[in-house]
Amino acid sequence: MLKSFFKKENKIESLIYEYLDTLALSQESFLNALNACFLSGTTCEDFDFFIGQTHKYESKADDIREAINNIMYGKVLIPDARGDIMELLSCIDEIPRFYEHILYMIHDQQVILPDFLLADVKDLLRMSVECCDLLIQQTTALFKKEGGIRSYLNKIDINESHCDHAERRIIGKVFASNMDPFDKLQIRELIQLMGDISDQADSCSRLINIISMKRRV
Repeated sequence: MLKSFFKKENKIESLIYEYLDTLALSQESFLNALNACFLSGTTCEDFDFFIGQTHKYESKADDIREAINNIMYGKVLIPDARGDIMELLSCIDEIPRFYEHILYMIHDQQVILPDFLLADVKDLLRMSVECCDLLIQQTTALFKKEGGIRSYLNKIDINESHCDHAERRIIGKVFASNMDPFDKLQIRELIQLMGDISDQADSCSRLINIISMKRRV
């Protein structure tokens, strides 16, 4: 009985690492789409492919999360631990959904980024992705029972504040420009979606910090 318990617990941990690897792949596809197409200022025939890849990894992450859920609710872990893990995965799962949403918006609405916003948008995306990279590292540290949880939180919080400033700066430039009013609203929505990435990473990081503190009580 005890051997079976630890075997299932190890399986959960293995699936969580697989989930995080899949999240990283989704992020890579998302960045490939933006760098090769949207941020290059050229028409990109590979955009549909990158969207498909991002969707594939997002769907795979959902499947892994469901597998984790099924194992845990087979009474492997105590209820509080089960709840903490599923709440955390649900929080993280919003991030690849933002990736998809952003790519579909660019594709379906044929959003074109003006040259004068290019550097600022690249800065926003760079810091947003760094937040997600740190979140993956922090989540790994949590399940490996390593230290530094609070340090990751502080770094993500600093990056998230940087993203907030970048988001406001970009939107300010948009509405100070002579762009078409519809294009202004379209770009603002897109930038806000990009800003949501770091906001979500920050929320998940705070949740990890709470889970880590509960373990020490």
